[in-house]
Amino acid sequence: MKNSSDIKKIALIVAAGRGYRAGGDIPKQYRLVAQKPLIRYAVEVFTHSAEIDDLYIVIHPNDESLYTDALNGLSYTAISGGSERQDSVRLGLKAISKKYASDDLVFIHDAARPFLSEELILDCVQALNNNAVDGVVPTLEIVDTVKQVDNQNFINQTVDRSVLRNVQTPQVFSLSKILDAHIKAEGQKLTDDASVAEVAGLKIRCIPGDIGNFKVTRPEDFITAERKLSEAQMKTPRMATGFDVHAFEEGDYVTLCGVNIPHTQKLKGHSDADVAMHALTDALLGCIAAGDIGTHFPPSEAQWKGAASHIFLEHARDLIIKEGGEIQHVDVTIICEAPKVGKHKEAMREKLAELLMLDVKRVSVKATTTEKLGFTGRQEGIAAQAAATILA
Repeated sequence: MKNSSDIKKIALIVAAGRGYRAGGDIPKQYRLVAQKPLIRYAVEVFTHSAEIDDLYIVIHPNDESLYTDALNGLSYTAISGGSERQDSVRLGLKAISKKYASDDLVFIHDAARPFLSEELILDCVQALNNNAVDGVVPTLEIVDTVKQVDNQNFINQTVDRSVLRNVQTPQVFSLSKILDAHIKAEGQKLTDDASVAEVAGLKIRCIPGDIGNFKVTRPEDFITAERKLSEAQMKTPRMATGFDVHAFEEGDYVTLCGVNIPHTQKLKGHSDADVAMHALTDALLGCIAAGDIGTHFPPSEAQWKGAASHIFLEHARDLIIKEGGEIQHVDVTIICEAPKVGKHKEAMREKLAELLMLDVKRVSVKATTTEKLGFTGRQEGIAAQAAATILA
């Protein structure tokens, strides 16, 4: 069994359906919504997610030109699907299994769910890491009273809604287990992959889904999706900067961007004195005009004594998300003569990407000196400046 950090996570988007209930002249996943093909929204979320290592898309054999046009500028492996969704998933899983190990994870997602969030992807990952389960499925509690009716629509009885859930995607499983389940279920008519897993006796955990993660199925759903996606695209870029300084004191390492670097001194501060993360936190807070670190975590309060700076950064991230914003890119410059941080920059980028739930390609960490001028040049401390760009 591999360590959790070695397990690969592969997205499998199912896009081979015909979507007859949605109407239109072409399959619904290729119809334009807010000037973009419906399928592209989910593809872009998986592309940007720091959790996902690879992406495959199952398409109808007749849709190659539609698929190519829809994903213009993006390059992912397309797999020919079958006559039913269940067949398409099975074929997709078989293709993935030729490249990936049995205990890698597969995220099976409907192409017609454009409102998938990176937060839901992360929730699925964390639920699998924290529980001895074979799979995870996002679900919604049913809030309306539920009735069972006969074939003439007369009520038979009221159903206990507390034990019922509406099921969403992505549904996440161990690759070998869900593939074996699909092979055994071939020929049966099951409506989702959790149903296939149930029949195989797999242990599936339900986690809270996202009410916004609805499936575009009927013509009226396109109207709702058009409105929501148009509003989302009206977000404007915001950019802000941050700057921080910490002096040296006696110690044997410094913490920069969450990475401990051996040194003859450490940085002095009320918290862990991660000067780079402090500068970045202030840049993010500046993007939403939310003050600075001191506003939210006053140094006069003892509870923040020695606090890890990732707490501050995650707080700024969550405030942006709460306001409906999206972090697009961050850039940090560390200014010091010593220690030398060049060989640690990739580890810093990866740590920041993890904390901000960004693809590492959206995180920049640089280092420079002041040519031995000023307090950094005299090796009295370290300065850092940061810039952040969000959409909000």
